[in-house]
Amino acid sequence: MSRNFRNLLSTGLGCCLLCATSLALKAQTNETAWFKDVTATHIPVDGREHALDVAFLDVDGDRDLDAILALESEPNRLYLNDGKGKFTWKKGAFTEANHDSEHVRIADFNKDGIADVIFVAEDDQTHEYYLGKGDGTFIDVSDRLLAKSEANGLDVGDVNGDGLPDIVIGNSGSKAQNFLWINNPKKPGYFMDHTTGGLPAIDDQTQAVKLADLNGDGKLDMVVGNEVPPNRLFFNDGTGKFTEHPEKLELLVPLHTRDVLVFDANRDGHADILFVNLTNNGGEWDKDPTARLLINDGKGNFRDETAKRIPAQTLSSYSGTVVDFNHDGYADIILSAIKTPPFEAAQVQALQNDGKGVFTNVTSKVIPDITVCRGWGIAVGDVNGDAVLDLMIGGWGSQVRLLLGKK
Repeated sequence: MSRNFRNLLSTGLGCCLLCATSLALKAQTNETAWFKDVTATHIPVDGREHALDVAFLDVDGDRDLDAILALESEPNRLYLNDGKGKFTWKKGAFTEANHDSEHVRIADFNKDGIADVIFVAEDDQTHEYYLGKGDGTFIDVSDRLLAKSEANGLDVGDVNGDGLPDIVIGNSGSKAQNFLWINNPKKPGYFMDHTTGGLPAIDDQTQAVKLADLNGDGKLDMVVGNEVPPNRLFFNDGTGKFTEHPEKLELLVPLHTRDVLVFDANRDGHADILFVNLTNNGGEWDKDPTARLLINDGKGNFRDETAKRIPAQTLSSYSGTVVDFNHDGYADIILSAIKTPPFEAAQVQALQNDGKGVFTNVTSKVIPDITVCRGWGIAVGDVNGDAVLDLMIGGWGSQVRLLLGKK
């Protein structure tokens, strides 16, 4: 995604400054009934970084959630939590090299009881892999990764039932076959290439990959979101061999998908799919960016019921997440947002679930006025220990934002 933005950098930062000036003139608030934006006091101030993904992890064993950020054109970052939701930047936690990191995922790959970290990169194709030591430091073992690629999508999970997390990488570019790397049971934390035996030979322009049990058989299946249609659904036979089932994935309109969420939207006990979309990657208006909700019939057939369940959108979203922000027991949706064209910062969006999988845009009631950015990846977790979930929102050329959830 970054290669299309190089020519936007200078003008984009100018727009950001103009936007910030304009917003300062408005009587903005940093609090609603459900969230308080504490960015100014709780997050290192930058505003020019390209934090494309965020993940929470207690890296140092102090029982609070720290933040790991995947950055484009800068070293990836670790923000340490003081236990009350205030974060400081621990520099040098990861390799001090400028890569084009797009996504970060966390799992205990080497089975030592400590979580490890993997980043994938797009333009420079330099993925990174770190073993956690449990004390806030990491060992760089990136040389264990099996190949370079122009990667955007990433997910981890046990696809072959051996108790070890495996890696799926979604690729784009001229050689766009996605990767499936199986964790080596004889040497946990090392990987074996299972792409040929596990994935169909398809060259997609993949931007998102999600592993989840989609047909109720207890095995991790796969949904792939692509920049160029179509998106794809694969069922797993339990050994890590995935077979595509296009007949089970209803795609009514062409999509430019950037994120895939899997959750039970209508509370019927079955996993549904939400495709999070752009109109265009920083260009002119092209496709409908409305998030598309596909409902599972309980047999792994997914039907697009967006028209009656999701309000129409004009803002593009590079990422989204599911969180019950109003504590009514129903899964709500948070979407990052960008106005494209002209690739301007926008207010993060909130969609409230009525309990039956019908969503209403309640942004003005839920998201503080000040929570405006070129939003990207979102992490969810309780960072201040009050038993309420909070949000950290990445951004492209935008300040990383922290919203504390309220009871």
